[in-house]
Amino acid sequence: MNDAIADIERAMRQVVAEAEAAAGHRFSERDLPLYGVLRYHLGWADPDFRPATADAGKRIRPLICVLACAAAGGDPDVAVPTAASIELLHNFTLVHDDVQDGSDRRRHRPTVWALWGVGQAINAGDALFALSQLPLLGSHARGVPPARVIEVAREFNATVLRIVEGQVLDLCFEERWEIPVASYLNMIEGKTASLVAFAAWSGAVLAGADAERAERYRAFGRALGLGFQVQDDLLGIWGEAEVTGKPAGDDIRRRKKSLPVLLLASKADAEDLSTLQTIYAGPEVDDAAVETVLRLLEKYDVQSEVQVAVADYHAEALRLLEEAGATGPARERLNELAERLATRRF
Repeated sequence: MNDAIADIERAMRQVVAEAEAAAGHRFSERDLPLYGVLRYHLGWADPDFRPATADAGKRIRPLICVLACAAAGGDPDVAVPTAASIELLHNFTLVHDDVQDGSDRRRHRPTVWALWGVGQAINAGDALFALSQLPLLGSHARGVPPARVIEVAREFNATVLRIVEGQVLDLCFEERWEIPVASYLNMIEGKTASLVAFAAWSGAVLAGADAERAERYRAFGRALGLGFQVQDDLLGIWGEAEVTGKPAGDDIRRRKKSLPVLLLASKADAEDLSTLQTIYAGPEVDDAAVETVLRLLEKYDVQSEVQVAVADYHAEALRLLEEAGATGPARERLNELAERLATRRF
């Protein structure tokens, strides 16, 4: 599968290079090199656009696509273009997320907007979205029937809508406190889990799985994606700084209403809820305020509840993978991946 990841990377580089070549004369030396910005974000260049090898992320979503294809009995090479599309789409969402969240660091480097401004970051994200369509649409070159390419492309764009719907809800939730846990889970199902679910579903479809079996893979991806985000919420508060590279309680400092904070808000008495809301309403969350929220989380045993939720999603994902009839080494890799995501520390 390492060869498949390298193949995905080549497909991504190829589509960016082809677009840059087609742009040709449209940019002068005085203009911001759009495709250089994309290479920077993707970890292939430094801020001066010289070739570099930087942290490019875990590549979890494209890997799931390729592994699902193999586990469903298909040739994993067939899934490589769609896997490349998935990773390019994921990076489009990251560029725009950084703008909307005001995040000036990603993967230990300045974000695109922090270097070149909000407007150009929006342009870079738009370009990544457009580029993300192209590898998938070229899947016929690897023997995928045209009707199947259309089916996967249609679902790809439906998934984009689910992601954007989730992002809209996420921003809406910043404005209020009366957010039921079920509403939060619905939001992350769109924003985070939908792309993981698509990755698993599309891999199965590209392998030739029937509709019912492909839906089992989608459900597996959904459970995996939800568990991934809930574990991320856990690490955002209780992750070890020397492992995560972020200060302890980072999500509290950023006033994120992640699952632990919403659980706390739903369990706290009136006085403790008022304390929490006051801290989140302030202009800055200092170390003392972080410690206060951590004590409240401990008082209401929120960490244990979140850990149980992660374990439940992990168990559900493994059950659904078995129901999907996944086989061979790829199934074992998917099992290992689910285990790693459920127990990761960063």
